[in-house]
Amino acid sequence: MSIIMTFRIALKALNRNKMRTVLTMLGMIIGVGAVITMVALGRGAQSTIEEQVKSAGTNLININAGNFSQGGVRQGQGFATTLTPADAQALRQVPGVQYVSAGVNSRSQVIAGNQNWSTQIQGADVELPLIRNWPLKHGAFFTAQDVTSAAKVAVLGTTVSDTLFGPDADPAGQIVRIRNQPFKVIGVLASKGQGPFGQDQDDMVMVPYTTVQKKLQGIQHIQNITVSSETADTAPVAAAIADALRTQHKLQPGEPDDFMVRTQEEIASVRTETTKTMTTLLASIAGVSLMVGGIGIMNIMLVSVTERTREIGLRMAIGARGKDVLLQFLVEAVVISLFGGLIGIAMGFGLSAAVKKFMEWPTVIPSNAIAMAFGFSAATGVFFGFYPARKAAQLDPIEALRFE
Repeated sequence: MSIIMTFRIALKALNRNKMRTVLTMLGMIIGVGAVITMVALGRGAQSTIEEQVKSAGTNLININAGNFSQGGVRQGQGFATTLTPADAQALRQVPGVQYVSAGVNSRSQVIAGNQNWSTQIQGADVELPLIRNWPLKHGAFFTAQDVTSAAKVAVLGTTVSDTLFGPDADPAGQIVRIRNQPFKVIGVLASKGQGPFGQDQDDMVMVPYTTVQKKLQGIQHIQNITVSSETADTAPVAAAIADALRTQHKLQPGEPDDFMVRTQEEIASVRTETTKTMTTLLASIAGVSLMVGGIGIMNIMLVSVTERTREIGLRMAIGARGKDVLLQFLVEAVVISLFGGLIGIAMGFGLSAAVKKFMEWPTVIPSNAIAMAFGFSAATGVFFGFYPARKAAQLDPIEALRFE
């Protein structure tokens, strides 16, 4: 008997018990839909992390003060005062380094007229916008001369500008006060949005790092150095930076670093791996539904074999072979699984779209997830349908004809 005829007979057999067929498909529909939705949510979160890390800058390497011991106690990031402007200058000579910016951060109340806002004061060098790929919305960035002279000039983030001067205003030329010192606003940075760790990247004021050192904090060291490498492979450059800083700080072999070098890949990998773990966990839980659906298919097919015992005996009596009966029931199980899988995929798309629209959660449905769900549906039909089909094929024709 041809496969087309077998398929037609399978559809007729399933059509005789429409409600039972639909209920049998339900487990497969829910399982596949749940898998598609969970994978879409996980991939959406992963793509969001990657975009946020990308928005932080291209080929970014961060060097922070810290990671040293004092009095037997290991200090954390930011406690060391060993990073200096000379270190930043030395890194410009490291092969593969494109841009370098020394950094000193503080936090203070910024006042403009009768408005005020507590925000981060980020001391930076002139190359930071190039490192972070951060264009300006209004005005201009400060110059090398401003850095050398520790000028009281400021470039506002969008959040600070909108809060102090109103949305879409151009405050260039206005005066703001930081710790009772007047700063001239010379520009506003374009909006960057949320950072890789959920912070508002636009909630800050950028000034020359020398100004923070001399006018706001009264220090000579710097807290961090931000570097952009010439290539996307930042690992060799990061290693060369670490070697250069050890030489600069005259650290002997075996002595621990008094700085920390981190690349964006390292930062992203931690969060991405966490997201992958959660996605796998959620998909595994949803996969249990597929297993339950498969067991339901096997149960119904066993019931179908019992109900159609006389039919099986008649078909075998007039010449049908055991493998024909086996194929017949196997096709019925696969049809139930495939139709359930297709409806489940459609449901997964619908649920993902609903989550994206109403909960504003990013979703991404990879093509391999669709192929995997569809293939798993077919495999489930074959796996759980084989035992009932084999049981039907092994029936004795005479005994089957006598069955009541």
